[in-house]
Amino acid sequence: MAVFAGGPSAWAQENPQIAHGRKLVEANCARCHAIGSTGKSTHPDAPPFRLLHLRYPIEDLEEALAEGISTGHPDMPEFVADPQQIGAIVAYIRSLSR
Repeated sequence: MAVFAGGPSAWAQENPQIAHGRKLVEANCARCHAIGSTGKSTHPDAPPFRLLHLRYPIEDLEEALAEGISTGHPDMPEFVADPQQIGAIVAYIRSLSR
């Protein structure tokens, strides 16, 4: 069960790629990260997704997702995404900064 603060953004409702990215992060990341436009991450070492663009260049996130993120916070599970999923996740992360 994914728990997150903040409702779906207007961008996610209008853009199917962003909506797909939100579903991916709900399924794979929401256990530790705040994935919405508000809220606090449940894991102290997991930054909220709405702040990722401030901490890392988005291009670095794309590369990390392609190679398989195996580090981040110490107990973060490995996550490997295909190119279509990477595009959707990055589109969703970018939508949070609008």
